[in-house]
Amino acid sequence: MGRFRDALAAPGLGAIAEIKRRSPSAGELRPDANPALIAASYADAGAAAISVLVDERFGGTWDDLRAARAATAAPLLAKGFFRTADDLQTAKNSGADAVLLLLRDLDDLEATALLAEAARLHLDTLVEAHDAEELERGIALAAPILGVNARDLSTFAIDREMQLELVARIPRDRVVIAESGIDTRAQGAAAELAGADAILVGSALMRAPDPAAKLAELLSRPLVKVCGLTRDEDVAAAAEAGADLLGFVLVPESPRAADAVLATPNDTLSVAVWVGEAGSSDADLDQVHTIEAGAVRGREASIRRGDEEVARLLDLPWSGADPGHWEHAAAAAGRVVLAGKLGPENVADAIAAVRPWAVDASSSLESAPGIKDHARVRAYVEAANQP
Repeated sequence: MGRFRDALAAPGLGAIAEIKRRSPSAGELRPDANPALIAASYADAGAAAISVLVDERFGGTWDDLRAARAATAAPLLAKGFFRTADDLQTAKNSGADAVLLLLRDLDDLEATALLAEAARLHLDTLVEAHDAEELERGIALAAPILGVNARDLSTFAIDREMQLELVARIPRDRVVIAESGIDTRAQGAAAELAGADAILVGSALMRAPDPAAKLAELLSRPLVKVCGLTRDEDVAAAAEAGADLLGFVLVPESPRAADAVLATPNDTLSVAVWVGEAGSSDADLDQVHTIEAGAVRGREASIRRGDEEVARLLDLPWSGADPGHWEHAAAAAGRVVLAGKLGPENVADAIAAVRPWAVDASSSLESAPGIKDHARVRAYVEAANQP
C-alpha cells in the first residue's frame, strides 16, 4: 500500500485535515483560503494526511491540490466526485497520493474498475460509505481504506450514532476513517474507541480562527475526565471548563454515588462507573472496577464500549501511598486512564511522567463528597490541557 494508507494506519488516532472554501451544507467557510499555507500548517500541527477539495461546488480546483503538493510532503487526498479513469489520472498528475471514491455514486462494477485503475497508478483509495448497505458493499469490494460519513449528502443531516455503529462493524484488517460530524476532542475519541484509525475533519477546521490550532486541539492527549458527578450544575461546570469525559458512580456504597447518569452535552462522553460488572445505563462508556476485599472498589478498572475493553484505568489504592504508581502506569500498554489523587497541583507533572490517554480526578475537586468545587474543576482542566 501507499504512504497515505501507511500514515493513517500508524498507532494512535490520526487525522485527515481538509481544505475547502465552502460546503453545500454550511455555505461559505473560508472563501479566501490559501491551500499552500493551510496545507503546510496542517502538516506542522500533526495531520496524518491532508484532503483537498477539487470540486467547484466546494470552491476547489485542481490548482489547489497542486499548490498543496508544492507546500508539503504530507500525503494528499484528492476529494471530488470521481467517476472516470481520467479523473484519477488528473489526480495523480496534480500530486495526489490518494483519491476519494463515493459508493453513493458508483455501482460495484464502476467501483471495481476505479479501484483497479487507482492501483495501476499507485494511488490509495478512500472508499466512502454513508449507510449500512454501502458499507457492506465496500467491505465486499475488499477496499483497504473505508470511510463512514456521518453526513447524509442528500439532507446534510449528521448522524454520529449511526457512524459509530458502522465504524465498529468494519473488519480490523481495514484502515477505518470516521468522516464529518466531529467538532470536539471527545467526539474524535468516540470514533477512535469505536474502531476508527483516523478522523476526517473539514468544516470544523475551516470555520476556526486558526485551523491548524483547532486540528492540534482535536488530536491532543490526554483527555480530561471529571468523575463523581452527582448534580446537573456540576456537570455543566465540568463541561464548560473543557472536560471531555464526565463520570457518574453507580455504586450505592460510594460517598459520591449518583442515582443515574445525568444528561451530558453531546460534545462530551459520559462514563458510568461500576464495581464487579456493568449494569444498564445511558452512558457512552462503562468503567468497571475490580472487586477488592476491604474496599469499595479495586484500584484498576476496565473502560468498555459495549462488551469491548477500549482502555484501562490505573488508580492508587483507596488508602495509603504508592510511590511507583506513575512508573507502573507509564509502562502499561494500550490506552491508559491515569487516576489517583490527581488535582490542579499535580496533574501536569503526572501527564509529563506517564503520557496517559486520559486523566481522571474526583475527590480532589470537591468541597464535600459528591459536590464539586467549580474553581478547582476549572483549574484542574486548565492544568491538564497545558501544552
